[in-house]
Amino acid sequence: MKIRLLLVDDHAVVRTGLKMLLGGQEDMEIVGEAGSAAEALTEAERVGPTVILMDIGLPDKTGIEATRIIKAKFPDVNIVALTIHEDEEYFFQMLNAGASGYVPKRAAPEELITAIRAAASGEVYLYPSMAKLLVRDFLNVERPAGETIDLDGLTDREQEVLTKLAEGASNNEIADALVISPKTVERHRENIMRKLSLHSRAELVRYAIRKGIIKA
Repeated sequence: MKIRLLLVDDHAVVRTGLKMLLGGQEDMEIVGEAGSAAEALTEAERVGPTVILMDIGLPDKTGIEATRIIKAKFPDVNIVALTIHEDEEYFFQMLNAGASGYVPKRAAPEELITAIRAAASGEVYLYPSMAKLLVRDFLNVERPAGETIDLDGLTDREQEVLTKLAEGASNNEIADALVISPKTVERHRENIMRKLSLHSRAELVRYAIRKGIIKA
């Protein structure tokens, strides 16, 4: 099944360029485009995209607000920010709004394609310079001296799944590594998110960094 893409950018020339780039990918199809947040919401409801490429600078609402609204109404839609903004204020706001990826417009086409495929698979993709902001933010959180790692009641198997999820492995890759079924992985994943009160892959990665489960 192809990745259904909705392109949201207020510049028609940018959307045209994206259609030329992404329309040539065998696993992708452009199902809609929008030049404003209002149009994005309408198109998201109309075409049912797998992934939305979201610009931040839109004429009516910001892409951050649009992302928050769309994720609230269509939680299964994955959103990747594609923007000129590379400062941490916009970056963290987009993650908090529910974005699954963040790619600057100066990135190589391959970076964008990778981000789209990652988001479509339920993964998180952060451009390297932006990922460093996330790591820095959570490494700078002060911990009381002698604090021990408390994994909040996770079973040993859930801890194994958590580690692999945070490292970027897909459900199928985790299933192969742990010799369990993808459905079992998904069940563990749901239990992990519920126990830790997490709501996205980005939050899970932050938790893993903060707890020292994975290295920054």
